[in-house]
Amino acid sequence: MITKFLTNVIVSFNPFSKASKSARIFLSLLPPDARSTMKIQTKLLPRASEDTPKIVITFKDGKVMELEPSKFSVKDLVEELDRHSRILRKREELGGN
Repeated sequence: MITKFLTNVIVSFNPFSKASKSARIFLSLLPPDARSTMKIQTKLLPRASEDTPKIVITFKDGKVMELEPSKFSVKDLVEELDRHSRILRKREELGGN
């Protein structure tokens, strides 16, 4: 997962819900030094909560992606985020902003 271009990560999920599996694994995939390079917020929902899990990502270019991890596998979540990160990496390599 390309995390170089992420500035803000907000994850809200019920840790006991099966629908939150992708959100939990996504958090575990963040590198150990992630808190020094980006702002990470987690919101744990109560066990009885009916709210759906949510991941909100802000990129360095200001783009905000809001994803529902219950609708994606972890692989699909990472691919969705990497798609925009690759665009930003290409812009950086070409010298553009």
